[in-house]
Amino acid sequence: MGRLLWLVLLIPALPAVGMLYQWIGALNDRRRFLGLGRLVEVGDGRRIYVSDMGREMASGPTVIFESGIAATSQNWLRVQEAVAGYTRAVSYDRDGLGWSSACTSERTPSNIARELRELLQRANIPGPYLLVGHSFGGLVVRRYAALYPDDVVGVVLVDPMRSEEWPPVNESQRAILERGIRMAGYGILVARFGLARLATTSLLCRSGKASRAFSRAAGNGGIHVMQRITCEVGKMPREVWPIVAAHWASPKYYRGLAAHLEAVIATVTEMQVAEAIEGIPVVLLTPASAEPLSSERLKRIGPEVRQVIAEKSGHWVHLDEPELVLETIRAMVEQVSPTQVPSMADPYHAETGVLLEIDSDPERTCANVVPIAVS
Repeated sequence: MGRLLWLVLLIPALPAVGMLYQWIGALNDRRRFLGLGRLVEVGDGRRIYVSDMGREMASGPTVIFESGIAATSQNWLRVQEAVAGYTRAVSYDRDGLGWSSACTSERTPSNIARELRELLQRANIPGPYLLVGHSFGGLVVRRYAALYPDDVVGVVLVDPMRSEEWPPVNESQRAILERGIRMAGYGILVARFGLARLATTSLLCRSGKASRAFSRAAGNGGIHVMQRITCEVGKMPREVWPIVAAHWASPKYYRGLAAHLEAVIATVTEMQVAEAIEGIPVVLLTPASAEPLSSERLKRIGPEVRQVIAEKSGHWVHLDEPELVLETIRAMVEQVSPTQVPSMADPYHAETGVLLEIDSDPERTCANVVPIAVS
């Protein structure tokens, strides 16, 4: 009888305990990690997180990194560190993601490009800029180059999102998009009560037992998310994993993710009529796992786009084949400025290729993990 009474008393307290756990954890996260970059005031009470490296080496253009739809500045860490060895290199967390404030505008490429320009001005990061964008970030840097061509000397597109493959052009993708939005909504609730923190901390910082239990309880969707985390985050340097866990533990992250996914249709509509990039060199890196873009589709990006096939890569080329991304950036820096950059035999540390040991199934690889939504 006594045990039953304790159980009756404990169950109502669990949500409050979870919220307290989340609040304390979020406070500790900011104390531990926020000082690695800086927060820049951009107006309306918003602050954007910026990682700014290599200012003392800034003889060439400033390289600006733009991440995929749900990714943050941490996604570029090793590539950014290597580039900062010879020129200024900047990554940041878009509104709604990472350490930045919640977003206040629709997450379309043009809106984000305008916000990026305002950020660079307020952060005192002068041009000219060499823009590097992955996936959805590729659309952002395309719009930036078209809107502000005088600021930009070069563009590197790392497997940019193919907007023609998404609604309203392709209705078959709508179910995938809606599932992603729905899961982000669940994530807000789960994170509010500390369960997302418990799962992500277990996955990226501890044994992974709790995260495996959560994924199995969530069914095929949870297992799918676990596979994707294993593939992508496992290729990033280990010091990044606790920061990624901190981001994914926050309800704000899932609100930001939902906002980005909800804007996909508006993004596709915008990119259908987007002007081509004129007078600026553009290199597009296409993974061997994807169909190369046709000459007609390349011309819609720009009249003189050079396409390079990343033979060893899937969608995350900068994680699968970082040396190719680094060589492409290095060559463009030399092309657009007098800066002479020495070739690096091993510009990317081998330790970043260590995969998370979460699942021993040899058939569960990145090649057969289809993203829940664009990244």
